[in-house]
Amino acid sequence: MQDNQIDLLFPSRAIESLRDIRGEKWQNFIDSLVGLDPINPDVIAFVLMMVKMGGCASCQSDSFRAMRGCILCSSTTIKRYKGTDQALIDQYSEAKKDVSKYMNEV
Repeated sequence: MQDNQIDLLFPSRAIESLRDIRGEKWQNFIDSLVGLDPINPDVIAFVLMMVKMGGCASCQSDSFRAMRGCILCSSTTIKRYKGTDQALIDQYSEAKKDVSKYMNEV
């Protein structure tokens, strides 16, 4: 296990660790999220995107993915993504719409 912590979903504290995995556009995007409050809608949208992409909802505490830790799992998810950096950012934009819609309903 990476840091003796098992998270149920992708933790916002892991966002910065994904910065140098892809190109400059991705790095700038991650830089815009680092330092924001975890309850900021932009951070929540990123967490939602990672939960969907990484399959966090189906992760079990005794699974290989969980034992590796969220940072390694999410890094692998982003590295294996076949699309462009812009396509990843577009997925984030969709997640942001979902978060906005939910917050307006509550």
